[in-house]
Amino acid sequence: MALNGQSTDQALLDAEQELWTTSFSHIKSMALKSALDLRLADAIDHHSGAATLHQIVARVTLHPSKIPCLRRLMRVLTLSSVFTIQQADGAGDSLYALTPVSRLLVGSRSSASIMAFVLNPVLVTPFLGIGAWFQHALPDPCIFEHTHGEALWEMAGKDATLDALINKAMVSDSGFIMDVAVREAGDVFRGLSSLVDIGGGLGAAAQVISETFPHVECSVLDLEHVVSNAPVGTNIKYVAGDMFESVPPANAAFLKSVLHDWDDEKCVKILESCRKAIPPREVGGKVIIIDIVVGAGLQDKKHTEVHALLDMYIMFINGIERDEQEWSKIFVEAGFSDYKITPVLGFRSIIEVYP
Repeated sequence: MALNGQSTDQALLDAEQELWTTSFSHIKSMALKSALDLRLADAIDHHSGAATLHQIVARVTLHPSKIPCLRRLMRVLTLSSVFTIQQADGAGDSLYALTPVSRLLVGSRSSASIMAFVLNPVLVTPFLGIGAWFQHALPDPCIFEHTHGEALWEMAGKDATLDALINKAMVSDSGFIMDVAVREAGDVFRGLSSLVDIGGGLGAAAQVISETFPHVECSVLDLEHVVSNAPVGTNIKYVAGDMFESVPPANAAFLKSVLHDWDDEKCVKILESCRKAIPPREVGGKVIIIDIVVGAGLQDKKHTEVHALLDMYIMFINGIERDEQEWSKIFVEAGFSDYKITPVLGFRSIIEVYP
């Protein structure tokens, strides 16, 4: 009987531990935000990827009284695999080293800006009221608007700082994923003569495509206030316009992380604009999409978890991450005849859609 009681108590304690771990998950994300704010990865990278706490402190803005607190922050970041602790050096000081995770936060193709966007209080705060949001009817207000009183895109149109944060985030994400895409799935872009990147922001994705395939004439379609800040001196053509109304003609239309922002009706409108802009399949016309296909690719716990988390996250603008059946539905409604899914981009996939 006592053994059964111990077993029951252990199960309760295990459940309590799981409850606390889940409840404190935000501490891990805020620890990552602190690492970005303090530029801890850059400080370690300066020392060839491994540095003592003293060396880190010498390169970050930190009040000396907070050094013991920094040690505690580093412990959380180490447990989160952002950093790792190497064997103590000759002076007895442990070395904090970069991991594959934190190496994504340094260098010219850094993912730091997209993480800074996701972890910005403007984006985090809406999720504190998600319980109340569930009591409102769709489609409005979205979680973001429910909290801030206006949609993200409306706020960004009036707030230059937020607009810059979004644009930097998209450049960061596009630079990273497109480098991988052209290596792992370059055949998707071969044979094209022209491509229009729809909602392509400042053109980071188009730039990678153009550099890798210089024979492809690349253009970017986005709103006026976005393309007005486009970089000069590139071979990318920027077009101000509304993707719901029309898309500039091209051999292929390209949509990276765009369609998951919109409901089915609006996605169909965007895709209809794309279909009108591209030639028939027989002469190479197609739409290329980089986005999540829920359930595609690896089926391990991490992969499944990130799909579920991103699907809930994108609700902040009433977006949706779709499975293959849901993608197929909007392709058919938009008048397309076929598609091909290639899950080679981690938790994201490349989808080729044919007229």
